[in-house]
Amino acid sequence: MSFVVTLRNESTLAQADLFDASLSIDAHLESMSASDEKAIAGVTQGKIALGETVTWRAKHFGIWWTMTSKIVELDAPHHFIDEQQRGPFKRFRHLHQFETQGAVTVMTDTLTVTAPCGVLGLIAEKLFLKSYLRKLIEQRNRYLLGA
Repeated sequence: MSFVVTLRNESTLAQADLFDASLSIDAHLESMSASDEKAIAGVTQGKIALGETVTWRAKHFGIWWTMTSKIVELDAPHHFIDEQQRGPFKRFRHLHQFETQGAVTVMTDTLTVTAPCGVLGLIAEKLFLKSYLRKLIEQRNRYLLGA
């Protein structure tokens, strides 16, 4: 079973600037400093591009996790998709969308996640995983919107 998390934020930042900030490895690391996240392979600084990968290492729930993500689709400055290539999830897909509406840029994040481990993963999704990932993306977005 999968779950979807959708977050919508508005910003006075220009669409292209917010799009670029969302592709920044450095901004991601700063926004995730609470989990001691590091980029350990692939693109480890600067802006990631279509077809490139980054491997993250971070501590969540007191455990070190490693996940490699790849930018599988990119249409600047409108949207991009990163997907887990290797890592703790059965499936992890993050669609980032950007749209100018009047004087604001609307940034929409849509996560589609499937936990591993069958029934145990389904229980984890319902009990804590969905809300935990929502909070992580909210934290990241607060950082980006303040940039």
